[in-house]
Amino acid sequence: MSPDTLPQTAAAPAAAGPEKTDRAHSRARAARRRKIIVGSARALLLVLVLGLWEVLSRAKVIDTFNFSMPSKIWDQIYTWVTHGTALGSLGEQIWYTLYEALLGWIIGVVAGVVFGIALGRITFLADVLGPYIKVLNSIPRIVLAPIFVIWFGLGPASKVASAVVLVFFPVFFNAFQGAREVDRNLVANARILGASDRRVTLQVVIPSATSWIFTSLHVSFGFALIGAIVGEYIGATKGIGLLVAQSQGTFNAAGVYAAMVILAVVALVAEGLLTFAESRIFRWKPSDSDS
Repeated sequence: MSPDTLPQTAAAPAAAGPEKTDRAHSRARAARRRKIIVGSARALLLVLVLGLWEVLSRAKVIDTFNFSMPSKIWDQIYTWVTHGTALGSLGEQIWYTLYEALLGWIIGVVAGVVFGIALGRITFLADVLGPYIKVLNSIPRIVLAPIFVIWFGLGPASKVASAVVLVFFPVFFNAFQGAREVDRNLVANARILGASDRRVTLQVVIPSATSWIFTSLHVSFGFALIGAIVGEYIGATKGIGLLVAQSQGTFNAAGVYAAMVILAVVALVAEGLLTFAESRIFRWKPSDSDS
């Protein structure tokens, strides 16, 4: 090898570093650009829909008695924020509903994960309880809300129960499937190293099923809100669901839509928090921008 070729050979790896960095920066810029475009498109779509709704309402094409209009909905939210509702302050109603949904969500998630992992690991238990779970899952769970009101009264317990039954099944089935989809080689290697069933479950199965479980959490919190709202709508002393029921009883369409907007904001904030927590926990997973 001639002396002239040595510097070229040594410089090749050094040149690869900046090139790789440039590609990473280009992907990051493209991801930021796409995020801005998507966000702008979402905002534009919302403005167009609300603007068309407002224009058609003022032109009497849409019946404002039944469908209201964005300006009246905003006025209703502003009134609730500044002067409160007939049930008390708006913040109190939001917190009451959020408390019921959160408590039901936590109980439903814990129960779903425990039963899902247990039945996914223990075949005999899955064979015995499987038909009963399928039957319970086939029952429209919304119709249980009146029964819970009869059982537990108008307090938060009946709304928490409604949230629990809505949250439990999606979390259970995801946890169950996640436990069944664990790499058998990992389990076999753990057993070769002398791991007990408990250690295999805690250190192999549950971490492997975590991504399945987190997928269900995004959907299940919305179900928890639905359970709390339906329970409040049927019978309660306070909460957003009761605001919806009162607005409907007085033919206040703007009040119904205003409560729906508030619920949508709460759900979006919860979704953002779950997404942030998932990104912190699953840092090892490649993002969509990296693919």
